[in-house]
Amino acid sequence: MENVSTRRSGQALLVWGLLVVAANLRASLTGVGPLLDQVQADLGLVPAVAGLLNTLPLLTFAALSPLVPRLAARWGAERLLGGALMVLTLGIALRWVPVAAGLFTGTVLIGAGIAVGNVLLPSLIKRDFPTRVGMLTSAYATVMGGVAAVASGVAVPISEVAPGGWYTALGCWVLFALVAVLLWLPQMRAPRRAVQAVRGHRLPWGSGLAWAVTAFMGLQSLGFYVVVTWLPRFLQDNGTSAATAGWLLFLFQAVAVLTSLAVPGVMRRAGDQRVLAAICSAVMFLGYLGLLVAPGAAPLWSVVLGLGGGACLVLALAFIGLRAQDANVAGALSAMAQSIGYLLAAAGPVVFGLLHTVSAGWRVPIVVMCAAAAGQTIVALAAGGGTVRPATGEVPDRVPAPR
Repeated sequence: MENVSTRRSGQALLVWGLLVVAANLRASLTGVGPLLDQVQADLGLVPAVAGLLNTLPLLTFAALSPLVPRLAARWGAERLLGGALMVLTLGIALRWVPVAAGLFTGTVLIGAGIAVGNVLLPSLIKRDFPTRVGMLTSAYATVMGGVAAVASGVAVPISEVAPGGWYTALGCWVLFALVAVLLWLPQMRAPRRAVQAVRGHRLPWGSGLAWAVTAFMGLQSLGFYVVVTWLPRFLQDNGTSAATAGWLLFLFQAVAVLTSLAVPGVMRRAGDQRVLAAICSAVMFLGYLGLLVAPGAAPLWSVVLGLGGGACLVLALAFIGLRAQDANVAGALSAMAQSIGYLLAAAGPVVFGLLHTVSAGWRVPIVVMCAAAAGQTIVALAAGGGTVRPATGEVPDRVPAPR
């Protein structure tokens, strides 16, 4: 009886640890956009250099994600994640230093810490909670998105009232990161598991299903970062005030968080996720199409994009665990999907902005986003079912596949 109670307590502590880690995976990123004008003016940065504050973390995700399985095999997933949280904490603390070197160095370190968390969380959930992948993925995506939305909403108010202004608004999240480090310490001290979540490091480049999951991850990430970067500007060009545009961006993220809560229940009732993923991707298409043909109703389309985007994020993260045969494959698939996916996401806002400049309007870039959403709808039909198996020569973990 005592062993059962101890095991349950350990699992509860692990779940809380995972959720607090998830809460730190976006907040330090989404708070930058609302403060970018202040940062640029105070440090004398040209627009292209200031834009790197949004692009550098995504490029860091793409560069480091393929390395995470190898590092986890060497040090253990729990210890590696703990080290990543410490790097993340250091990066946020460096942002509190009001100089350009601290800001950009901190941004790279933040990207490195988040990259490890992005890859490891799906594989840890697959390993320790193989029959609850959908529910826990939704939980951590909801926490991640909810805190990110709050961070974008409170960034400017904090900068206006706190000593230090914008750099306090960016650096104050170090307290949240320290809480995550403290909650994760018991996992770092625990003995290494007999079965490591990501002990292999062969990424499934030869699997068509793995490429479908990767494409779905990349396209939904591209959509999210394009909307977060450019929706306020689009709204302002169509007559919305800057303050209202900021709140509509918050609305987009808030609706996405609420939508993510409903996904697990639908997933449990479905044999696979093909139809669900295709419908949610089609909702994204509808949102972009609405911006194209009826820009005056942009607040409505912000809600529509949030409805589709929140569901697609949860599905993209859940596919990593649901499509993988075991936790080892989940780690490799996570590294592949997130490296390519975030590389695509990093290019998205840049290409969207370039098309806006070249075409002197919003029609061409929004047509491109309609095409991306249509492609995501097609890819969803492949990514929503099937199993990615270990690469040749790898031994699968003995973990039951989730239904």
